[in-house]
Amino acid sequence: MSEPPKWSDPGVEQVAPGVHRIPLPLPMDGLRAVNVYVLETDEGLTCIDAGWAIESSRELLGRSLKEIGHRVEDITRFLVTHVHRDHYTQAVTVRKELGRATVDLGIGEKPTLDLFNSGELDTDPTIERLRTAGAFDVSEKWRDMFEGSDPDLDMWGYPDRWLDGEHTIEVGDRTLRAVPTPGHTAGHFVFADEAAGLLFAGDHVLPTITPSVGFELVYVDDPLGDFLGSLETVRAMPDLRLLPAHGPVTESSHARVDELLAHHDHRLELCRTAVAAGAATAYDVARQLPWTRHERRIDDLDVFNAALASMETMVHLDLLVRRGALLRELHEGVATYVTPGAPPVSEG
Repeated sequence: MSEPPKWSDPGVEQVAPGVHRIPLPLPMDGLRAVNVYVLETDEGLTCIDAGWAIESSRELLGRSLKEIGHRVEDITRFLVTHVHRDHYTQAVTVRKELGRATVDLGIGEKPTLDLFNSGELDTDPTIERLRTAGAFDVSEKWRDMFEGSDPDLDMWGYPDRWLDGEHTIEVGDRTLRAVPTPGHTAGHFVFADEAAGLLFAGDHVLPTITPSVGFELVYVDDPLGDFLGSLETVRAMPDLRLLPAHGPVTESSHARVDELLAHHDHRLELCRTAVAAGAATAYDVARQLPWTRHERRIDDLDVFNAALASMETMVHLDLLVRRGALLRELHEGVATYVTPGAPPVSEG
């Protein structure tokens, strides 16, 4: 008996009349694919997200569109949920290839693209963030991993239109509600087709994993607070069929939002308890927490995911500081945390 297909297997899934899901490959082990959603109109195709600009992704996009009677040349517009390379870069390269497709992106991503295109990205800001978290060994491995790799600016061009604030977008005879959902990135947007009961959720609401929070080249003050607020925004919308960027289509956006809110409440309590027990830095706390669905320890993660874990722990701790549950101090560039009334780390 053959195994059922995985959501990441190549192919085309019709998720609604005129809407198709195409998973495109990613060059990494953790996330195997990104879903691109193709909306058919009389004027051409609109894609929500685009994939990573690598040869295997471009080839599979063309082959998959052919299965539904179209070509890449039929794409007229990309609505990109956020600026991460597995969502954005292929939109830029296909636009250049075709000379006609347009790209829309949230205005909150402009600082990141400005940094990429400034010629001033001499030092990866992630290294300093990891040091602030007390993750010195991880920061050194991160530096070694990316040393000498400069961004390919052909993949990081600016969009044709910036999405700014909540508004509607007409896609053929369909009306999409474009809703800013900062958190995973500062400029993340979701697109809701409420008439058809569909939520194109990008990385904001994922069905089986939790999106990273706190990993951006241009850091914002309270990414986790933004993310939780954006979850509440989606929860206040109608309950829609969830069309995520990674993972299978599921039936209830509300059910998954409730799970994500509960997950972060639990993580916040674990972080508070770890500090109360004596953990001082974000990395100290991260080493006490379980990671991934398999509840692995941070020492068992690869460098990339250990870095994400360290930075995500720090934004949880910083939110607890904002809520008055913890106090934060800086000692030679390293953030340390204590519970109110506890002696400062410098005195202990």
